[in-house]
Amino acid sequence: MTQTAPQFETRLAKDEADLRASQHLRYQVFVEELGGDGEHVDHEAQLERDALDPHFDHLILLDHARAASAGQVVGVYRLLRSDALPEGRSFYSEGEYDLGPLKATGRRLLELGRSCVHSDYRGGTAMFHLWQGLAQYIDTHGIEVLFGVASYHGTDVEAVAQSMSHLHHTHLAPPDLRPRALVHQRMDLVAPEDIDRPKAMKDTPALIKAYLRLGGMVGDGAFIDHEFNTIDVCLVMDTARMSQKHRDIYSRDRDSKGAL
Repeated sequence: MTQTAPQFETRLAKDEADLRASQHLRYQVFVEELGGDGEHVDHEAQLERDALDPHFDHLILLDHARAASAGQVVGVYRLLRSDALPEGRSFYSEGEYDLGPLKATGRRLLELGRSCVHSDYRGGTAMFHLWQGLAQYIDTHGIEVLFGVASYHGTDVEAVAQSMSHLHHTHLAPPDLRPRALVHQRMDLVAPEDIDRPKAMKDTPALIKAYLRLGGMVGDGAFIDHEFNTIDVCLVMDTARMSQKHRDIYSRDRDSKGAL
């Protein structure tokens, strides 16, 4: 963790410098830490970016107590509303999942992606500050359904079979909100009665567990992303089905302590 108390600010990226700072943080996390790569990774400039970035809103978390030379953007979320989707463009997730059921609802959708926090800020309140900004964004734009892919590190399905099976058997989205993986990797690899729940939860990434605590559900099947060295699952959250307890988690006050 940082040596001085953070001075957090959460806001949308407002210029090219903000966007590049968020892309640099994504490079640090997704490329340097997790081993991702691909045609859109700029190793020379140390940026993780793609052609969709200009069409997204970028929610950023800054720590003004951090030295400018170290980079003050310490958390990011990439956001795309269905009403802001350019004509002829697809959501990022449509490269991996059939979103037909979600789009057929006619409800206001928000795609979440590229969520990450600098390693110095994990285990504290940083993610909750991002969620507070996200909650404000949801309220401002009248968002009804949130969705996006979240990942297991690595591509060894057997290593996370317990976790994926637990997600499938206990958190599967209803048919009207259930995306399906285009290149379908089954998630129900272990029968419900054979699941080792402690191991399943231990093997589930913190971000996925956090979405489950918010009432998140999963789509049908996983997608193996070899470029990014991940196994992706599609998460869906219906704001109408979120209990008050779930709402309180992501809208709690700024003094709350997180566990991510």
